[in-house]
Amino acid sequence: MKKWTSYSTDIQKEKFDVIIIGSGMSGLTTAVLLAQHDLKVLVLEKHFKAGGFTHTFKRKNYEWDVGIHYIGEVHNQKSYARRLFDRITDAKLEWAKMDDNYDRIIFPDETYDFIAPKEKFIESLSALFPGEEKAIKSYVALLDSQVKSGRKYFASKLLPNWLGLFLSGTMTKQFFKNGSKTTKEVLKQLTQNEKLIGVLTGQWGDYGLPPARSSFAMHAMVARHYLDGGNYPVGGSRMIAEYATDVIESLGGRIVVNGAVNEIIVKGNNALGVRMDNGDEIFAKKVVSSAGMMNTVNTFLKNTGHTSQFKSKMKKIQPTNSYVCLYMGLKQSAKELGFNTTNLWIYPGYDHDQNIANYMKDPNSEFPVVYVSFPSAKDPVWEKNHPGCATMEAITLAHWDEYRFWEKKPWKNRGESYENQKESISKKILDVVYAHVPQAKAAMDYYELSTPLSVRDMAHYPAGEMYGLDHTVERFKQKWLRPKTDIKNLFLTGQDVTTVGLTSALFSGMLTASAILKKNLLKSL
Repeated sequence: MKKWTSYSTDIQKEKFDVIIIGSGMSGLTTAVLLAQHDLKVLVLEKHFKAGGFTHTFKRKNYEWDVGIHYIGEVHNQKSYARRLFDRITDAKLEWAKMDDNYDRIIFPDETYDFIAPKEKFIESLSALFPGEEKAIKSYVALLDSQVKSGRKYFASKLLPNWLGLFLSGTMTKQFFKNGSKTTKEVLKQLTQNEKLIGVLTGQWGDYGLPPARSSFAMHAMVARHYLDGGNYPVGGSRMIAEYATDVIESLGGRIVVNGAVNEIIVKGNNALGVRMDNGDEIFAKKVVSSAGMMNTVNTFLKNTGHTSQFKSKMKKIQPTNSYVCLYMGLKQSAKELGFNTTNLWIYPGYDHDQNIANYMKDPNSEFPVVYVSFPSAKDPVWEKNHPGCATMEAITLAHWDEYRFWEKKPWKNRGESYENQKESISKKILDVVYAHVPQAKAAMDYYELSTPLSVRDMAHYPAGEMYGLDHTVERFKQKWLRPKTDIKNLFLTGQDVTTVGLTSALFSGMLTASAILKKNLLKSL
């Protein structure tokens, strides 16, 4: 595991072309691409590890990913996603293909398998829903057309403001044909079968909003992303940041951890650099925030006089829900336990919106979803690096309000009542896990729950958000969510600029680098 360089005040003496706040996927991608174009970059990470949601953590003999569970398309070496991953990791990052049955959608009365490639997906679901084959085929075709229309939509984010007035409507018209509707509205045009709609939207947890609230554009990008199967980074997700930072450093860039930025220095309408928590000031020609819209506006720009222009726009967007994740360590190997790579999506009923409403009204009711992943089964070198053991992860929604009592107490020292709360939720999650993975019970050796407070402290989302901004119809209409801000030399990158997910954050980095360089880097792929 790579050792990261901690921030020190002598960094002030160095000269940088670009300062990037945050070392998540988008920040690292931006940094690599700019460094490859001879700009000297500095990446500042508040956490003690680089990588954002790609980093891992260890307890005993176990190691868990904190945010990466599976990635689509990268097994195809000609795909844009694979080519871009290869570029930012010097082609050293390897991918392991998951089982063709990448997701299993589980309801009380029936189980449905999502099987790659898309022909198998259509065939298997059509067999379970007689008479709905036409609707299922139309659905898959619609996913394709919606995603293809997104290319011009995202390209429009690079247009200068004056040119956008003339061209953005034309470039985004096809995208908004269905992207301006909710997922449920679009699916209702294809079928009236509520169970089928519940199944087709069984991956809503991958983008954080149920069908009656999410834009169909977001749903399409996620669902189509996996139609040819899922993949997992060999060696775990931390390898992404380790390879990417090696590339940055080889090109003369710097990546430092324990480097908390207090604010972005703005004079007049020009971003000049950053002020650190300890008061140090570091200057550069350009500043990029990869820390999310909420952090950028409410924290880094709080003393600049520029927050009001952002906050009026932000009234139309909101952060996603909070979540909890149970990390489990088992004292037998994945092979001994009979684990495969298929993810489980466990639901109490087919109406996802109602499931969430019930849970938000009464936290003691059934979880609206429990997503179960088997990372040690997905990684082909796990057994070599961690012999004789396995890991699992289970994720579900959380109520931020339930954790307000402890929000001002320090990490690892929030008291007995907090630990009791965590244990209660852990046992409730374990009951669901054991019901569907019974062999895990006897082998369970260790478990630990991360809460919205953990997410806030480790990932720095202020309310423990799962995915930054909600992917509603209204969110996609916000033209100002783009790399170039109205503050000169201040740029944004990350999932708030594009959409949720590792691959989207990857392309967000390319979009931001393109805006800075005034060059369409996608063409170079």
